[in-house]
Amino acid sequence: MEVPAGLTSGKEPAAAALPSVSLPIPVQITVVDALNLRALKSNVLFTLVRVEYNGAVLGDSPKTHVLPDGSAEYDFSTSFECSPDGPNSLDVLVQKPLLLTVLNVVPKEKKKPEKITPLGQAVVDLLPLLQGVRSLKVFAPLYAVPASPSEMLHPEATSGLEVMVSTKELLLSATQFSSGNLLSITLEAAYSVPEAFTTDAQQNYMACLQIPAAGEKELPLLFKNGILKAGGDKEPLPRPKIWPLGPILAPGALNIPDSFIVGGRYEDEDGELTKREDREFRMQAESTKRIVWDTERRCFLDAAAVAVLQKRIAECRYWPVELCRMSMASAGKGKTNKIDKGDEDKQIAFHGVAYVNMAHLLCPGVKQIRGAFRVFNYEESEVFEKTKIQHSIFQDLRSQLSLVKEGLGNSPVSKAAPNKAQKEEKECSVMYSEAGTFLVMEIKLDRPLVPKRLREELIRRVKELIPPRPALQPRTEGARKVVEDYHKRVTSVAVNILREYHKLFGKQQAMDHETLEEQKRQLNYELNTSGKYFAFKEQLKYSVVKIVREKYLKTTAFETKEQLQAFLSELYVYLVDHMHIALNKFLSGEDVSPAPPSCATMEQLWLFAREAEANKDLKLASLFYKQRIARDQRSIQSWVDYGAFCLLYEDATKAQECFQQAVSLDPQNIQSLLLCGIAAVKLQHYKEAEIFFEDACCLEPSSIIAWTLSGLFYETQNNYIQAERNFREAKKLLRAQFEEEEQGRILEAAEGEGKKPSSPSIDPEKIPVGSADKPPVEGVTSKEEATALQEAPEAPHPAPEPQPPPCTIFMKTVPFLMKFNAIRFVHKALAHELLLSLQGGPTCAYYLALAWTYMLQEDFPRCEECLCEAIRIDPVNPNVWAQKGHLCYLQKDLVNAKDCYERVISFVEDAVDLHFVYLRLGSIYLEEKEYGRAKQIYLLACDNSASCLTWLGVGIACYRLEEMLEAEDALSEANALNNTNAEVWGYLALICLQGGRQLEAEQCYKYTVKLGLQNEALLREIRAAQHHFGFGDPSL
Repeated sequence: MEVPAGLTSGKEPAAAALPSVSLPIPVQITVVDALNLRALKSNVLFTLVRVEYNGAVLGDSPKTHVLPDGSAEYDFSTSFECSPDGPNSLDVLVQKPLLLTVLNVVPKEKKKPEKITPLGQAVVDLLPLLQGVRSLKVFAPLYAVPASPSEMLHPEATSGLEVMVSTKELLLSATQFSSGNLLSITLEAAYSVPEAFTTDAQQNYMACLQIPAAGEKELPLLFKNGILKAGGDKEPLPRPKIWPLGPILAPGALNIPDSFIVGGRYEDEDGELTKREDREFRMQAESTKRIVWDTERRCFLDAAAVAVLQKRIAECRYWPVELCRMSMASAGKGKTNKIDKGDEDKQIAFHGVAYVNMAHLLCPGVKQIRGAFRVFNYEESEVFEKTKIQHSIFQDLRSQLSLVKEGLGNSPVSKAAPNKAQKEEKECSVMYSEAGTFLVMEIKLDRPLVPKRLREELIRRVKELIPPRPALQPRTEGARKVVEDYHKRVTSVAVNILREYHKLFGKQQAMDHETLEEQKRQLNYELNTSGKYFAFKEQLKYSVVKIVREKYLKTTAFETKEQLQAFLSELYVYLVDHMHIALNKFLSGEDVSPAPPSCATMEQLWLFAREAEANKDLKLASLFYKQRIARDQRSIQSWVDYGAFCLLYEDATKAQECFQQAVSLDPQNIQSLLLCGIAAVKLQHYKEAEIFFEDACCLEPSSIIAWTLSGLFYETQNNYIQAERNFREAKKLLRAQFEEEEQGRILEAAEGEGKKPSSPSIDPEKIPVGSADKPPVEGVTSKEEATALQEAPEAPHPAPEPQPPPCTIFMKTVPFLMKFNAIRFVHKALAHELLLSLQGGPTCAYYLALAWTYMLQEDFPRCEECLCEAIRIDPVNPNVWAQKGHLCYLQKDLVNAKDCYERVISFVEDAVDLHFVYLRLGSIYLEEKEYGRAKQIYLLACDNSASCLTWLGVGIACYRLEEMLEAEDALSEANALNNTNAEVWGYLALICLQGGRQLEAEQCYKYTVKLGLQNEALLREIRAAQHHFGFGDPSL
């Protein structure tokens, strides 16, 4: 492999991307010693070391004897100057290493002169000198020089040189270094190259791109000496990156220490050809003819250059990377190596261009792009349209590089047959597109152009949006407090009266009634004549006033005397009752047992609220949600459930308040943060939404749902680059989750069968799960996102395409969105799911979720279409038939609804919303007067999840079957769960009328009327029964 003419390392064009040093700064190099030289050659006796930099020899050390242990002491020092105008500028220093060659010296013998042969080579990276280091000491591995080009050596180096490099002053100040950025570009290979490419030694395969620098300058980065390899095995991974030095004596020394090309999954890349249909093409291309560079070039950009880079990317996201094949300049005898001016203006042969989307680097926290990029024919108009660059880099540099185009040099052939050359140019122009050529490259920054918000900053911003609410001061005059104060006053007065009694009559109490009455009269007389009665009354007066104000909320005068008299009567009864409670407690010395707590649990209240929602009784549903919050104001789930209700039925502002309250209770609750983001999007507070979504991803980076929702949000902002990156992260997490669970399943199966487990074959795009139609376990954290996976059938070899139905990140997220009524985001997720399933068609889960959204929007025709498709795909899915039954029920088609519900309960597997299936099927049976079947269904509902409505259904069915005792028991259960249901009181009134219990019948009827019974038929039935039995209505 030879260096093309004019492309030696010291003559590359450069631009001032780096801040220039004002004066030359000497770089001092000291080669201390060498170790284990006999590993390179066993009989080596004398050696010297040669120091080179940027193509120039800096000096040779004196000849040194090699000790028996293989070491050699050199202590040789040399230096070069780093200056902006000299050959060794900072641009060169950042990307070219120091080259050290150990030479074997064979002493001259009688008739033989002294012979010097290369033994090994090592390189030293000088980049640390730009990173705030003035002195570095390294042990550079020494790679052996092969005796012949065909000799293969072990790549590991066991020998080495100890080298010290230093400068008297810093090449870059701390401010310059911290404000700048290190840009590394690695060109790996070009695959699927045209068939016309041959392994001709006179051809040089090159690529080039320009990096914007400060001012008007551009920094061209050239990748030369690409190696054309024939088909065969793929390039190994990982493999080392190499220095841009060109051919050297020891090829192993070209490897950059601790810098490797590691590859990765196609779908995780940032470029093109990442879809499932491209995978097979890329796998084939990687094992056929290709051009390999594996070269890394670096440049350090100062603050001004970083600003220009960021501005250029914002102005035009696509940057051109040019590719061509060049002929080396080969001048024959008597020929000149000059290029005709007419040839310079002609196009370069095999001139292609790849367009790299650099906009990824403007995403927060992103500092690396790696991917495959298609190569197209270089057309100036097209390149200018996409990149705003008017001229080819190769055309601009051609005269400087002294390159000639293939077939256009000063050879007689090219001059004799110009038409043939032009025809070849035209054919070359389309070869890249026909071959499907693509470049694989990596662009990496040391620091992101747009810093990602730190976790601490996100927490601070969230706290600014949701300031901590101060705890409410305890009310000193609350209703409970004033009653307790009244009890204390009554007890105090009773103690004083008892003391007066003891003064008058002693502690011996009279037993006969007449004596007690006489003592009572005397005590009253004493209290009245002494003024103590008035004092005791005044002690009670203030506590009674507080009860009137705090308990009865009476603070204004009564309008009529009747109202005043009625209130005084009620107050008198209340005060006497509590006086008895206080006295009993005082005299017995025991606390009075408190009132029994409500029978309904938090889960039952949530169920009652959902039942009210299903019946479109939104006022009652809201009441139940508020009761849950009142029961425990620190329950995060109660706040988010009420917020989800408000998001759908009331207003987004109230929903946002609920979600923010949940976040204030626990700022690290991912579910609450995501819901705050969803509510903010609905309110069009997009800056706030971004903070919430970003905070959720930062706090729980393993949450598939958080990354997916964040991606959907960025799509609404037309930030497609960031959206795609977030989707890719979610896919990576889903794939990792599946691999872990699949591996666990294989290990389990292997342990059961006593076989050795093998690695599964995994499709990175779509992950098979057991049933995508079942909603996963609710929640958003990585632990909560786990779902049961279907066991893949065994195969003799890994299958390229998995057979089970796929589950994507979007269908993973849809159940979470459905649970909290985020309809807009559900539609966005389903749109992505539809795009991903164009080949195989949408899944049953897709149609089921879409039907749910249409049902909430009461778009019944479109809902029916979706359910028909879902039934066609999976006719034995109970969730589909349950949804179909709900649709028919809402359309008042009770016959078809009953058929669907009966089908649901006949399945072995239960539907997700089986509770509502039971409720509605039971109501249909009651409507059709099939009371026996209604009773059975409602009893199943009670066993599944008891509620007021399920026991009410049992009570109604039993009443119609004239099973009065069972009916009363069921209605009593319903009343215990919810004593505000007017229909329960109505049926209890009927039972009491049937049993002749007049007082209870009147009481039940009062509650029925007071709670506002809406069932007119039941109300008429009650009144008819009252008229028949002659009691039950107090107004008669």
